[in-house]
Amino acid sequence: MTVDYEHLIEPDRVHGSLYTDPAIFAEEMTRIFATTWVCLGHDSEIPQPGDYIRRHLGRDEVVVTRAKDGEIHVLLNRCAHRANLVCEDDQGNSNSFRCPYHGWTYGNDGELLGYPYFKGYGGKGKLDLRLGSAARVDTYQGFIFASMAAEGPTLIEHLGPAAGEMDRLAALSPTGEIELTGTWMKHRARANWKMLVENETDGYHPQFVHGSIISVSGHALGHLYSEKSKSVVRALGNGHSELDQREEFRHIDKPLMWFDTTPERLPDYVAQMREKHGEDTDRLLIDGAPHVMVYPNLFIAEVTIFLIEPVGVDETIQHSTPVQFKGSPDINRRLISQSMASVGPAGMLLADDTEMYERNQAGVQASQPEWLVLKRGLDREWVDDDGLQVGVGNDETAMRAFWSHYRTVMTDDEPSTSEVSQ
Repeated sequence: MTVDYEHLIEPDRVHGSLYTDPAIFAEEMTRIFATTWVCLGHDSEIPQPGDYIRRHLGRDEVVVTRAKDGEIHVLLNRCAHRANLVCEDDQGNSNSFRCPYHGWTYGNDGELLGYPYFKGYGGKGKLDLRLGSAARVDTYQGFIFASMAAEGPTLIEHLGPAAGEMDRLAALSPTGEIELTGTWMKHRARANWKMLVENETDGYHPQFVHGSIISVSGHALGHLYSEKSKSVVRALGNGHSELDQREEFRHIDKPLMWFDTTPERLPDYVAQMREKHGEDTDRLLIDGAPHVMVYPNLFIAEVTIFLIEPVGVDETIQHSTPVQFKGSPDINRRLISQSMASVGPAGMLLADDTEMYERNQAGVQASQPEWLVLKRGLDREWVDDDGLQVGVGNDETAMRAFWSHYRTVMTDDEPSTSEVSQ
């Protein structure tokens, strides 16, 4: 049965079945996660030849490796013989992977190195097999992206204006480089992955969902998304969006307020930034880090990175890790501490959000009403000088842009061919 996405997605509302229908989820895995550019991590996680990490690219478990020539490969964790997993550890260093079932061995570039009792296959070197791999792999600001589609937009074309937000994050490092060398935490939510994506640039919920932590800590989070705030939400094209708080921070005019601290508490970091950026330092420290959702699965929440992993129609794993600014130990310690306080096992913010994801997923099972409303701010959006749609910071501009792009992808008569290199 063909899904009528044109009917299910309207400019100001979406149908509940988009979050609950297993057939739609299966089609998303093909048309989105097996076609577009998906973020798998950061090159700082595999700095040396032989380093590897295990991740998921849609439904495919993959091993992201750095070969001896420094090239990054994204290999399917599936033996070419009888489909057994060839890698068991989440990360490590190895020049080869040996299947535990029959001993077939592969290089970390995917090449078949050998197989026992080779006479049964006509002799050594007679098998023209290798590990499957992503058709395309590329990086931007160290973030590793892969696509299973052999053809399609380049990574930079896919990112569009979202690349500039990733540049903003890198500019806050005195060396111009970020690292993801902290521990990844995994948060499992009983909710559809799109519930999480919608939430990440939703400026309407913080003052309600996070009201308790705002009241206890005195954090300015609530004010940033109030009707009086100068924050805006901006659609960046291709399903990407951002909550841009720079005008509000410029109005307040206090460096590092976005990080809930002051320059006096981070003298070494500030000195490094002044050496690197000179007179631009104050502007950078006032503007702060980006709050951007990069379609379909990368969320940069100022100084915490999230990777969204769909598991099932009603199950998602949200991976999170703190940003680290290369060569800046004083702010890096605080970055880890702040990330733990907000999204760690005892953190407040992600616990609040996860409760909302799961309550949304439970509620959307109800038969009536069938639709979820996306009207907020529809009559007060405007187009900025770059031709991008913009709304007030607590409007639903980002959600409408996501669903518009989603509808295009899911109704494309000729989506990019999904091919796995063999």
